[in-house]
Amino acid sequence: MKTFGKVWLVGAGPGDISLLTLKAMMCIKQADVIIYDRLVNPKILEWALPDCLLINVGKNPGFHCVPQDEINALLVQYAQTHHNIVRLKGGDPYVFGRGAEEVEDLVESGIPFEVVPGISSTIGGLTYAGIPVTHRDFASGFHVVTGHTREGNQQQDWRQLAKLNGTLVIVMGIANLAFICEELLMGGKAADTPAALIMSATRENQRRLTCTLGSLLGKAQEANILPPALIVIGDVVTLSDRLSFLPEAITLPEHLYCESLA
Repeated sequence: MKTFGKVWLVGAGPGDISLLTLKAMMCIKQADVIIYDRLVNPKILEWALPDCLLINVGKNPGFHCVPQDEINALLVQYAQTHHNIVRLKGGDPYVFGRGAEEVEDLVESGIPFEVVPGISSTIGGLTYAGIPVTHRDFASGFHVVTGHTREGNQQQDWRQLAKLNGTLVIVMGIANLAFICEELLMGGKAADTPAALIMSATRENQRRLTCTLGSLLGKAQEANILPPALIVIGDVVTLSDRLSFLPEAITLPEHLYCESLA
């Protein structure tokens, strides 16, 4: 019976290296192969073993240098030749990260796997911008959607989403911002609804722009907001100035991340 290595689907968090979980760090420090995405903080890769094979399969907007099917095949390929393979993804593997698609291929090939959750930018990114995704006085729930659906799939029903209460968080929506704003307004969302854009959330170059839904497109163009950026629409945005903070780096004791996964 053929034996395989194990594939770890690891969430790298939203960008700030200190938001990586301890388990994710241990996976990285013991990996033989790391197959990583574009939005992963490159400093994380410095924890890799000297002889670890690093493979960049990052996707840029509108251009995928390595198609998803090939990434799935790489995981299967290296599981046949190496012991610990880490598939390192920005945020959380199962939040718009295609992690489930990769796991499905691993299951079909009989390859052992484990998923290590990460802090999603849809929550952590808002937190670093001073925006709580829920608040008893403003939003009792939230909705997270993508502004970029798979080619051939139906667009989001923005007019229906406009009718929902709570906070609306949109990822991968900057290229489609004009259409999104127009459709939300056409669906009945008030033009004076508080809105925000968070570019490079949790990173040193993070930028936050707050305005209203009616002015969102113009403000984004004036500020030259580029991906990766989050779109947030809802009353919780009004708290951003009051709840904003400057994150402080924290150094962990060496013994906390040197334990073995075995």
